[in-house]
Amino acid sequence: MAGFGPHVMLDLNKCNSEKLNDLSLCFKFLSEFPKKIGMTKISTPHVFPYEGLVPEDKGITGTVIIAESHISIHTFPIKEFAFIDIFSCKPFATEQVIDYCIDLFESKDPIHHVTHRGVSFPRSEADLEIKPILNMNEVDMAIQTTSVALENV
Repeated sequence: MAGFGPHVMLDLNKCNSEKLNDLSLCFKFLSEFPKKIGMTKISTPHVFPYEGLVPEDKGITGTVIIAESHISIHTFPIKEFAFIDIFSCKPFATEQVIDYCIDLFESKDPIHHVTHRGVSFPRSEADLEIKPILNMNEVDMAIQTTSVALENV
């Protein structure tokens, strides 16, 4: 692949509003997802509930910085909508990432875009390998288990 790397942009409509409003689920997603797609997390996820000027736009916003770039999420539970961005300087299994995010938030009307950023970015001779997502069912179960456990605290 020439250039800097893929940027996946997801517009997830008709999602499960409870999941979109689950702060611990969004945190766990940002915390564990980088490793599962072969990325290197270099910051703790920053996840915040948000109440904006428009009451129905309240939701959760979060980001995690990865060595390869970033992953971010913005949820709108009342509108059953989420935006997720995954940008990396190294290749990753974009279709698996897209499917996983759609499944996690139960989107019934997803739209996704994949673009390759920095097409003229000068690459070194290092071989960059696309790694498939590993054990995404385990990640999903860990996220759901943590969400349930935190609700009971």
